[in-house]
Amino acid sequence: MGIRFLKISVVYFIIGVGLGMFMSITHHFEYAPSHAHINLLGWASFALAGLIYHLFPALAEKLLGKLHFWLANVGLPIMMISLMVLESGNASVQPLVAIGASIMSLGILCFVLNVLINLHNTSK
Repeated sequence: MGIRFLKISVVYFIIGVGLGMFMSITHHFEYAPSHAHINLLGWASFALAGLIYHLFPALAEKLLGKLHFWLANVGLPIMMISLMVLESGNASVQPLVAIGASIMSLGILCFVLNVLINLHNTSK
């Protein structure tokens, strides 16, 4: 699970960098919220979750870890694609942004609960 999160995080990293370069070259900065969310949620939080799951593999084995993975990887693309369409001027996708963000938030909640409930200090 940790390695999967790390690999997906670098995909979001290149997407975020590419979007930043696009905005810089074209001076279309209306995509800044998507750029920030792709980098913070897709790159940074997925990479950190991947490191945590790699360091503590028992967390990845839990149902909450598996739910986190799938909810995050379904919710974030829905949220990001619909947010970019929204930023382009199509307000009809607002419900999709909310749905994607809600799914992503449920995934984050699973991660938080997993760490708080199942991560134990085993050192003496």
